[in-house]
Amino acid sequence: MIDAYEDPGTPDARGGWYYLWWLVRRQPGRSLAGALLGSTWLTLMAGTPYMMARAVDDGLVPGDTAVLAGWTAAIFVLGAVNSWISIMRHRTMTRVRMDAYFRTIKVVVGHAVRLGAELPRRGGVGEVVTIGVGDVHTIAQALTVVGPGVGAVVVYGVVAGLLLPISPLLTGVVLLGMPVLALLAGPPARRLQGRETQYRERQSVLTARIGDLAGGLRVLNGLGGKGLFADAFRRDSQHLRAQGYRVGAIASWVQALGVGLPTVYLAVVTWLAARSAAQGDITVGQLVSVYGYVAVLVGPVAFFVDMGYELSRGVVAARRVVRLLRTPPEPDTGTEHPPAEPAILHDPESGVRVRPGRLQALVGASPTETGAVVDRLGRYTRSDVTWGGVRLDAVPLPQVRTRILVADNDADLFEGSLTDVLTGGANAPHRGTGLYPMCGCRHAGATSPHDAGHNAPQRGAGNCATSHEPPAPADAHPEAPSDARTTQALHAAAANDIVQGLPHGLDSQIDAQARNLSGGQRQRVRLARALLTDPEILLAVEPTSALDAHTESLVAERLRTAREGRTTLLTTTSPLMLARADEVIYLVDGKVAATGTHEELLADTPGYRTLVARDADEEIAR
Repeated sequence: MIDAYEDPGTPDARGGWYYLWWLVRRQPGRSLAGALLGSTWLTLMAGTPYMMARAVDDGLVPGDTAVLAGWTAAIFVLGAVNSWISIMRHRTMTRVRMDAYFRTIKVVVGHAVRLGAELPRRGGVGEVVTIGVGDVHTIAQALTVVGPGVGAVVVYGVVAGLLLPISPLLTGVVLLGMPVLALLAGPPARRLQGRETQYRERQSVLTARIGDLAGGLRVLNGLGGKGLFADAFRRDSQHLRAQGYRVGAIASWVQALGVGLPTVYLAVVTWLAARSAAQGDITVGQLVSVYGYVAVLVGPVAFFVDMGYELSRGVVAARRVVRLLRTPPEPDTGTEHPPAEPAILHDPESGVRVRPGRLQALVGASPTETGAVVDRLGRYTRSDVTWGGVRLDAVPLPQVRTRILVADNDADLFEGSLTDVLTGGANAPHRGTGLYPMCGCRHAGATSPHDAGHNAPQRGAGNCATSHEPPAPADAHPEAPSDARTTQALHAAAANDIVQGLPHGLDSQIDAQARNLSGGQRQRVRLARALLTDPEILLAVEPTSALDAHTESLVAERLRTAREGRTTLLTTTSPLMLARADEVIYLVDGKVAATGTHEELLADTPGYRTLVARDADEEIAR
């Protein structure tokens, strides 16, 4: 089975069938073993009726007890051996399915990592969730055809060969039966494939909407729009349920045909055999063997129909995977060297200049405006931003990520100990192309050439859908931060009380998205994590928006000390934060309208004064 750190290989993304065949080719030995064991298992099952016919004709009818006992013992030995083969077949096929399951997960997650911040912009978040929830299981189940599927074909031919000496008529019926079954079961299976494709598409859209609703629930509550969105979601859910019923109706017919048609088909074979025995064309032993062969064929014939159903569903799921894999990541064509020393980060579109070694604040009437500037400065959208006179998009992306960190105020927090949440799992060893298991911000420090950007929430999307870039190889990965640095980062983020309030301090377990912490506590943990990274350039988006005035005052004072001599840009409208900034940049319609200290802008810029005064009133209300 695939190792957790093993390279899953390059998938064949030409289509669903090609992808399924690639999964088989990635484990040739195991697939071949499954086919051989499945074929042997079913073939030996066909050997039992043959032995029973010999026992009847050679032992029971003539009254030869020794021959009868010999064939009886042979049947017992055959059953025991076949039981062991069945166990090994099941184990092998379980490994085949598990390999396909985890290999698909690694391929999908790896590509999502390479897409990075492009993933939510291309509408792929719900797609990834749907693939992870259901499609990987469907794909793995389809690979059952490798074992029992091949075995069913083999035993079908074997039984036809054993029937030929008994009755050419029965042999012809057996050989012609499968094409007839395929013709009858084919149209419903094709219809099911089309309906299920539509159902999966709709399910993906609805899954993405669930994430949006969950992430923006507080905002919707504040705006009074929760009921409106809940009603819309309820209607969409009902439509999806109705569509699911239609899929289920077709699936029930396919499964009914899978059971009913083989039964009718084999009943015909049995009737023909009984009539031949009554007419004296075959012996009693041969009649017994035909009954046995019919019983053996029940499983393979039913599996032929079921195999078509599973493959149909597997191809639909594989096509969804292939569609995601065909989404190309943003190309990284950078070849220029970044500035050797701290340099100005300049966004020509807005006129913002991030100056080295200074604490600056970016103020705008809309978070969308300031967020767009940060996205450009952090190279999460295409832009003409320069860094020390060099175009930012001309610098290799891993070097940008190493030195520039965009820290969102609602970036993802993954389940684990508080230490792991803060360090991004840096205490755990990394092998191969593993992922940062706990990192939720747009990380500085990863140096993989495959990085396509760490994702954080897109402005206006209502939620955060994070995708993580792979870290550098183990020998290049930064060392885990010391306890002293962790303590300093927590102090700077005014998060010491969080550690003290948890039952096991830094070793306390944090739920996914830190749901066992309050909103303000989550924001301080995110800030502490960003400070612990200690990037050369920190671009922090609304780092104190959920804090009360007293805690925000502490953070404002300590943040300046913690980032002394380092380049820091904050987006905020909080007077407490603005008062401690070296320079405030005021945006109007996405352009720099004024710069200066907080006091200077209050005195000289009416628009800034109105905006900040409104925020001050909100802080007093909090």
